[in-house]
Amino acid sequence: MRGRSRYEERADGGWLRRPLPDGSALALAVEAEGFQHPYAARLPRLVHEPAGRQLTTVADVLAALGALADPADREGFGHFAEECREALAAMRLHARTAEWAEQALTERHGPAPARWSGLRGGLGFESLAARLDHPVHPASRARSGLGEDELRSYAPEFQPRFALRWLALPREAVTVPGTAERLPESWPTPARLGLPRLEGSHLMLPVHPLTWGAPLAGALRERGLADAAVLAERAHLEVAPTLSLRTVASLRDPALHLKLPLATATLGRRNRRTIKPGTLADGATVQRLLAEVLAREPRYAPAILHADERVYAHAGHELLAVLCRRQPPGLDRSVVVPLAALLGPAPGGALVAEHLADRFYGGELLALFDDLWRLLLGYQSMLLGYGIALESHQQNISLVLDEESGGTRLRLLFKDDDGPRINLTRLRARLGRQAPRASDFADPRICAEHDKPVLDVFTTITLHLCAGAYAFALARLGRAPLPELLGLVRTRLEEAASQLGTGQGQSGALLREYVLDAPHLPVKAMVSAGTLLSKERSGAADINKHYTTGPNYLSPTGALR
Repeated sequence: MRGRSRYEERADGGWLRRPLPDGSALALAVEAEGFQHPYAARLPRLVHEPAGRQLTTVADVLAALGALADPADREGFGHFAEECREALAAMRLHARTAEWAEQALTERHGPAPARWSGLRGGLGFESLAARLDHPVHPASRARSGLGEDELRSYAPEFQPRFALRWLALPREAVTVPGTAERLPESWPTPARLGLPRLEGSHLMLPVHPLTWGAPLAGALRERGLADAAVLAERAHLEVAPTLSLRTVASLRDPALHLKLPLATATLGRRNRRTIKPGTLADGATVQRLLAEVLAREPRYAPAILHADERVYAHAGHELLAVLCRRQPPGLDRSVVVPLAALLGPAPGGALVAEHLADRFYGGELLALFDDLWRLLLGYQSMLLGYGIALESHQQNISLVLDEESGGTRLRLLFKDDDGPRINLTRLRARLGRQAPRASDFADPRICAEHDKPVLDVFTTITLHLCAGAYAFALARLGRAPLPELLGLVRTRLEEAASQLGTGQGQSGALLREYVLDAPHLPVKAMVSAGTLLSKERSGAADINKHYTTGPNYLSPTGALR
């Protein structure tokens, strides 16, 4: 519909009309949108003209569109229909359990969300965020292959508590950076889990209960470890799920988060929730790089926090791995809120962001977002000056808010640094010998010798998901006019660009040319690359970094006009 249709203005409003080979057409009622596309559907129907047949269900619409696709792609339309069915089932389950969830959150964390303090309180916000849709993916609540029982038992929106399973593997089969002693002090020994004969010869690897069973058995066979591995009968370490589902927080030590692979997929059938071993080492390398940059940037160092992701273990398979993420100390009195939770309805009514604004910003909601955008866009733009763009979307950044004698202190906490894009040419010019080499990364897609891949990630992640999405959503919710919200975003981005310099080749000039004043902006083609098309058909080297184009809502001729 996007590529082969013509816009028509009719008596009832706008329509996109897509001619068919037999002389008929498909027509979709649309209205101006302006965020990721000029138009959005305004009615839940696709009309087959001139017969007038109206398609009003997801299945019927996708079947009609799939019939027009290349035969090689039609299977993908069926897969997407299944994702939509799973998402609808999750939405209905969320609706049925909304009252229960609010009561459970209030009983566990208290009636005032803006006072859910520390990392334990942060789990409440993670649960709220899990009941919201992704800013741009239409079937984001789908978790491939998981039914209601699995969701209630392990998904964050249901606030479950469960114990991990454990697998004993020969020490020589497990890679741990440095020495095994770097694993958390609470790491169980084989003897502690009822396997004393393996003490000294084996290491324990945690396994998510959803991976225990057939997925785990298949992974052990693939690695040739089926005979050497021993499954502990005892479960150990009670945890709670975070927003990402595969990452769990230790209830005894909430600063310890374990990222565990799952044999499911979210945000696209090909977007599997496993953990490729190379990404663990890449995350540690990027963390060291960011520490080097922050050491040179004292204006941002006090306000930017990064989780420690240097400790991990794996057995050479994407289902046999664990990342031991350690959150920064000293957050017990802070309010720690993932950005993904800000627009969620909180217990007691109002948005999470409104509760935070009432406590920390005198009730000024826009002051909260302006403070956020000033720090976020400034920091991420500064990284652009080094040739770095982080894949730090709403789930990977948390607000850290504190009351101080001089007013509110806002900081940002980042995690999951394993998927950036880095212009090595620009980075070497800034860091010299301290810059990593391409060979230091397991994933060759991380590194480039020019700016476009870096700017693409900055635009589609930092700008679209962490700024633009909030501006459009707050306007839809009636909290402020869209031009005022987008004006704030543009102002903060212009300030960041001016601090970077505007000479030829400088990153401030690139921000102006590629983002602020560009006729179009890159947009992630998440559904196409993640579900509808095979990698061979889409040409996507990375399904999470495959782009089309959309309007520039920051330009004077875009949504700001």
